[in-house]
Amino acid sequence: MIDRDDRIAGVLLAQACGDALGSHYEFGTPSRRCAQMLRGRSGHGPGEFTDDTQQAVCVAQARSEPLAVAERLLEWYRSHPRHIGIQTRAIMSRCSTPSGLQAASRAYASRQEARPKPAGWDPGAGNGSLMRTGPVCLPHLGDRDRIACVARDVSDLTHADAYSGDACVLWSLSIDAAISAAEPANAQSLISGALEYLPQERRAFWQRLVAGAPSARPARLGANGSAVGCLTAALHAAANATGLEDGLQRAVSYGHDTDTVAAVVGGLLGAIYGASAVPDEWREAVHGWPGMKAPDLEDLALQAAGV
Repeated sequence: MIDRDDRIAGVLLAQACGDALGSHYEFGTPSRRCAQMLRGRSGHGPGEFTDDTQQAVCVAQARSEPLAVAERLLEWYRSHPRHIGIQTRAIMSRCSTPSGLQAASRAYASRQEARPKPAGWDPGAGNGSLMRTGPVCLPHLGDRDRIACVARDVSDLTHADAYSGDACVLWSLSIDAAISAAEPANAQSLISGALEYLPQERRAFWQRLVAGAPSARPARLGANGSAVGCLTAALHAAANATGLEDGLQRAVSYGHDTDTVAAVVGGLLGAIYGASAVPDEWREAVHGWPGMKAPDLEDLALQAAGV
């Protein structure tokens, strides 16, 4: 049986490792399940995690309290990160206060909703809020209703649309369930158990997605820039993984937004298999803003959970 604290510590550490592993392959040459921690395409050094985990760190530092997360995100934005998502940048550049961030996010979502949608479009917005979802549940472990509420509020800070919020709710609740499971649980069963926390009018959509994601075709897995597409790819990797390392290698191999998919997968697999499942090579290499290394990420996750 994996120690509960090991699972908690694994959430941020495994996310950071997946993020750093995928950074070199983002929108580039496929890794073919033999990815290494190399220099990232946005200028990040080998083993350095990107904005995906940097935002998750902000969430953990603020203990998932939405306005405190907003304040921390704005501080992070003012530190001039090497890379930041298009939507997140557009929103943060328009405001200077936590409440202003919420208003800017809602206004941006309204403008996007009014635009014509291309063929094959996934509902919802980009994956920029899903990538920081890993530690959202930690201060509220076991309180499923509270986690669902907070996950949507934290998503809405930059991605104030229903489907992005749904994706964050599902993944946050899956991580919560994985931490409390007696034995390593299957990712599909974890996320299926979270469907009841979604609004009835969209539940059938997500039921179909969750049922089909583990067997999704390769072309679908590479279309992972939206919250819906990213969750599909992440669930495919996690549900088919034989272990933490295999799951992260699968996530990077899908191509396109590799660091984000692997970061999202890492949050869940860290909760399933624990920090002790992270290979020593990755543990020694991983680092990133604000000067954090593997032990710091483990400590921050435990602090967020009140351990």
